[in-house]
Amino acid sequence: MYRHLSLPFLRRHRRFLSYAASAFPRVPPYSPRPPPPPPPQGHPTLLPGHSSRNPRDPLSTAYDDPSSLLRDDPISICSSLWVDSFRDPSATASSLAPLLRRLELWVLAYQKAYADETGSYLPKSSVPSSALHSLLALRNAVLDGRFRWGVRLDLLLRSPRDTTDPATLSKRKLRVLLTSAQPPPFQDRVVQEVLLMILEPIFEARFSQKSFAFRPGRTAHTVIRTIRRSFAGYLWYIKGDLSTILDGLPTGLIINALIRDVRDKKVVDLIKSALTTPVITGRPVNEEAAKKKKKKRKYQKKRVLAEDEPKPDPYWLQTFFGFAPEEAEKQPNWGHCGALSSLLANVCLDELDKWMEGKIKEFYRPSKSDVIWTGDDVEQGNTSWPEFVPTSGPDKTRKMDYVRYGGHFLIGVRGPRADAAVLRKQLIEFCDQRYQLKLDNESLPIEHITKGIMFLDHVLCRRVVYPTLRYTATGGKIISEKGVGTLLSVTASLRQCIKQFRKLEFLKGDRDPDPQPCFRMFHATQAHTNAQMNKFLQTMAEWYRYADNRKKVVNFCSYIVRGSLAKLYAAKYKLRSRAKVYKIGSRNLSRPLKDKKGQSPEYQNLLRMGLLDSIDGLQYTRMSLVPEADYTPFPSGWRPDHEKFLLEYIRLLDPKTLEEQRCCLREEGLITPQDYVSLLVWNYKKNTLMLPPPGESNSYKVKEELLGSISNETKDGMGDDEASIDALQAAHM
Repeated sequence: MYRHLSLPFLRRHRRFLSYAASAFPRVPPYSPRPPPPPPPQGHPTLLPGHSSRNPRDPLSTAYDDPSSLLRDDPISICSSLWVDSFRDPSATASSLAPLLRRLELWVLAYQKAYADETGSYLPKSSVPSSALHSLLALRNAVLDGRFRWGVRLDLLLRSPRDTTDPATLSKRKLRVLLTSAQPPPFQDRVVQEVLLMILEPIFEARFSQKSFAFRPGRTAHTVIRTIRRSFAGYLWYIKGDLSTILDGLPTGLIINALIRDVRDKKVVDLIKSALTTPVITGRPVNEEAAKKKKKKRKYQKKRVLAEDEPKPDPYWLQTFFGFAPEEAEKQPNWGHCGALSSLLANVCLDELDKWMEGKIKEFYRPSKSDVIWTGDDVEQGNTSWPEFVPTSGPDKTRKMDYVRYGGHFLIGVRGPRADAAVLRKQLIEFCDQRYQLKLDNESLPIEHITKGIMFLDHVLCRRVVYPTLRYTATGGKIISEKGVGTLLSVTASLRQCIKQFRKLEFLKGDRDPDPQPCFRMFHATQAHTNAQMNKFLQTMAEWYRYADNRKKVVNFCSYIVRGSLAKLYAAKYKLRSRAKVYKIGSRNLSRPLKDKKGQSPEYQNLLRMGLLDSIDGLQYTRMSLVPEADYTPFPSGWRPDHEKFLLEYIRLLDPKTLEEQRCCLREEGLITPQDYVSLLVWNYKKNTLMLPPPGESNSYKVKEELLGSISNETKDGMGDDEASIDALQAAHM
């Protein structure tokens, strides 16, 4: 590990190096390595860390250039993996090592990690040659079992921003590097991305349609629309919190869940080592001792960002992530798995999803007198208004449904409360057996819909409505009559919104919230501050897109932000009150505020001369400007777009589908364009041999004879089908 360090440095820090070797056994102590033997004649020099193998072997080192191994497009490799996984979801993945050998996937993973690290996309043609050599060395280390997670010094692949040379580090910096918490190494993130690209298609084809978190194409909005679509008829709800599973599970449980579908030893061992390798978290900080040792902060020169370095806005990021709902606040981070943690969490929780799907089938007992579900589990009623449930008799269908978002789930039960209590008892036993998680009745409350169910910062409740029902009777007569039923209402929780604003110090008070100035934007310009707050308001309007009270809650957010900015500008420009700020800057704060140094030229003149940035006014300052709630009907059996395209593509590749389409064409008396072209070419070749060579005078006549013979043969082959003859004559024209 210390082969790059000089001999005097090692002599000076011999004691510290021996301490580091004993404290971290996974880092081998220093031992000088013998020089590599000279390469054989006729072969170029080998790269470090590689053995002389057959150049045709995928594991062997590229003797000329690693770019010679980049034969295929990595996107096509990933696409074929997705297609194969969805074509046969029940197949066990037993051989994934050939995919690990594909250097194209490693380059694609490097591009993703590079984009996360630098904030800019790196094209494949711009990947430096040194990075390709490092990626090849990292790939071979993973395949040979020499790769170790969490290495700090002996790195095979360094971050594009890491310019640190271990030989130049002092004793104190080495101690800090080896004993304090550090971001995961760049090479670990590349390995995680490669494993994610290989494992995600395999498990996405197997996952239940009831889970929505940490999956492509599924968001919290999908959960809300699913609840609005399918949970209208349920009376009792069980809300559960399994977020402690996201903090971590025993390694044996995770590996057992993984090997049910993945039997490749190399991949399983790699993930197992990522889970078992300890993570350096640093020493616990004593807050009282830190306060005593805290001295007066000296002046520090501000760091100038590079041109290609992204310009972060920490206040905007904190504001955005501060409004995350409770169900989405926690994300799994297990050992050195990183981006793989979310996938592994879904793999473990998929057992719960499959168990609940079985319980849903067992619990279903249809009733003929029910107006919602029939015995064939087909929903009745108006599908364009699924939130409305007509009033039915006492005999109701017993049915339940289930959705899960991360570690939180919601179960709706239509039936007596005793059925929900039995299900809760079985659920507690299942979690105790599978996840070693102790739950009780308080952690799984059973609540009635009339009390309001909070899920993803939205409240589910119902109210009795008396709509006018119109239908067409016998004879075409339209009849209108009053109906009665219940309507499922999905509204945004204003109390939760106030709580989040209070956490971000935007306001104080509960019943009568009072906006507070956001002094963190004190040194920013008015244009920049308004632009950032408009981003925040657009985010809120999009988050509450499917809430019934979208106009009310978004207008409330705009009122809080506008009042906070007005107090900030009043303190910044010494204007004393919000009323004066609104008088000068208008209601939406779109006009520049006058400074205390005196009158400034007119805003329009400065803007026309290009001496001033345009100031965007705050959005949604009036309720009429807020968009309406989105009531677009959610289709039954919904799937993300990429899954629909995959399934349609697989169906079109099936020979049975092609034969079915041809049978339908024959039954309808039609002919495909491909068959018609084949028939035309064949008849042309056959009849050309029978005709004399055409001259300049009779070329038109030969053409007519050819087309006439084709038409006659087509008539004889198709019989007296007039539709086919008309189709062929139209094609001749």
